Amino acid sequence: MLQNYDSLFTPFKIGNLELKNRIVMSPMGTHSANPDGCVSTEEIDYFEARAKGGAGMIITSVQYISKESARGSVNNVMEDAYALPRLTELCEAVQRYGARICAQLTCGEGRYNGTMWQGGPPVSASPVPALFLPDVICHPLSVEEIQRIMQQFEDAASMAKKAGFDAIEIHGHAGYLIDQFMSPLWNKREDEYGGSEENRARFPREIIRSIRKGAGPDMPIIFRIALDHCFEGGRTLKDSMPLIQFLEAEGVDAIDVDAGAWESVDYVFPPTYLGDACLAYVCEPARKAVKIPILNSGNHTPETAAALIASGNADFIMFGRQMIADPEMPNKLMHGRREDVRPCIRCNEDCVGRIVGRDTKLSCSVNPQALNEKRFQLQPAATPKHVVIVGAGPAGMEAARVAALQGHTVSLFEKEGIVGGQLAVAATPDFKRPLRALVDWYEVQVKKLGIDLRLGTAVTADDEILAASDRIIVATGAIPMTLPIPGIDGPNVINVIDAHRNKDAVKGVNVVVCGGGLSGCDCALELADAHGKHVTIVEMVDDIAKDMMPFNTVSLKAKLRDARVDIRTGNKVTAMDETGVHVQKADGTTDVIPADTIVTAFGMKKNNKLAEAIKAKYHTKTRLVGDCEAVGKVGTAVRMGFFAGSSLD
Repeated sequence: MLQNYDSLFTPFKIGNLELKNRIVMSPMGTHSANPDGCVSTEEIDYFEARAKGGAGMIITSVQYISKESARGSVNNVMEDAYALPRLTELCEAVQRYGARICAQLTCGEGRYNGTMWQGGPPVSASPVPALFLPDVICHPLSVEEIQRIMQQFEDAASMAKKAGFDAIEIHGHAGYLIDQFMSPLWNKREDEYGGSEENRARFPREIIRSIRKGAGPDMPIIFRIALDHCFEGGRTLKDSMPLIQFLEAEGVDAIDVDAGAWESVDYVFPPTYLGDACLAYVCEPARKAVKIPILNSGNHTPETAAALIASGNADFIMFGRQMIADPEMPNKLMHGRREDVRPCIRCNEDCVGRIVGRDTKLSCSVNPQALNEKRFQLQPAATPKHVVIVGAGPAGMEAARVAALQGHTVSLFEKEGIVGGQLAVAATPDFKRPLRALVDWYEVQVKKLGIDLRLGTAVTADDEILAASDRIIVATGAIPMTLPIPGIDGPNVINVIDAHRNKDAVKGVNVVVCGGGLSGCDCALELADAHGKHVTIVEMVDDIAKDMMPFNTVSLKAKLRDARVDIRTGNKVTAMDETGVHVQKADGTTDVIPADTIVTAFGMKKNNKLAEAIKAKYHTKTRLVGDCEAVGKVGTAVRMGFFAGSSLD
């Protein structure tokens, strides 16, 4: 893709601080702090890699101003003096490469906190219900407690200055505690901190004063704020304009604007369904309301970043998950290597998903080295080997890429005429563009690394090349499951892979998709939205998309509603014929759903016949990866491929 990204590499100032370019790494929690709240070595390595990769500024994951506000979170706490040496090490690791570093300070989640802490409920501006503990009423902060928080902000700002941070950002967005004071939905106070727009702005304005007192007059202060909560009753763009004018008047040097709250969580962690630059719409109103620099994040690509800078509606573009996926993105763009930028697929599975779902540290579905920069660092092979890889899906291509980077000779066999496996097939919808970009990226890397790629070439366990190889990695993927349902072999029935691969095979207008997992839902959305079909999803359990990251499900269900997809849960498929799909409902009654075409999406099973044959013959040098070993998601396949390709010595 030929495009000029020069606008992203012009210097620009926030207050007195000049940044070398317009690319800022968004703040994202890493869940990787040491038990005492200090920055971990892994986190320093992680941010250093992104500074080395060319970011103009890095905004850290949240730094809590006290252990009390952290409430047990596995993130950094900027309270005790013993945290200073590690913070200084972090700052200097980033600044070594000419990047600036900004400490994001927070006083906590407020009503969003999902735990009772030392017997006490979450705090908030007012006695409102806790979001994740709806039977628990939040403790409204007293004026005395508010003033203690102000002192903690002052002390944390002083620590940030001592540590060597270049700027401070206030975490005021997405409905967290500071935002709860700013929104009438949660702020029901009748004292000086509530009642009017000016009073609701008092809490953040006092925070700005406290930080200025602790950090001094010259350190830039940025305020992060969701200008549109994107749910009924939340703050709107119109509501937010007077608020950011109050913040500007109080002396913030820039605003970091986005949208969403936990009630509209898909805007906080926007999945692929929301499209590119999905939060850029908040910038133009903000530009008209204030004169200070504007930062914006939300599914940006290099192209949308350059366009937004060119529009004049933002001064800095923020990349969060994209910088996790490829820490070297800025340098690659600057040096004309756009094709080498590894794309974020916006799956949320291994970044925020690992934190929320598994309570463990952040990683990345397409970059397993994230937060393991030193442990998973690739080294030249001590003894280069000839590696044969069977299957060019994501697991096989990642194994091939990593092995080649270490100096091994790699032969990659794929029986189909294209690379990508199921990834290439499933990436046909427009909303799956990031998956297509990932396949394209792998294809470029395979070519640049000189990997011997043999398309349209099937391998058997008896092939001589396997006997002659030093190592074998088998990545033959998965195939659709077929259930013993009468009529499933009928002429009007196709599986979900074939439906993706050949839209002409989807005859007629009425389509029934049997199976409401991720694959079935995506297929239904594509057929309804892009091809004008009347689609019904039939699912046996009580909900669809149970195998998806919950944040993504919110957007998917909204898209399905917009596309008028009929969803029938609690319906068991009992038969299929030329009239349609026969189902049994939860109450025992039956029905027939008319269908011209029936798409089966009952899940995938291991395609491991060849894999097991190769393993049986060459068990000492064979490793199975990806779906042929354990059916999983893209990130699982990539991680298994990385592990296999990086451990050949």
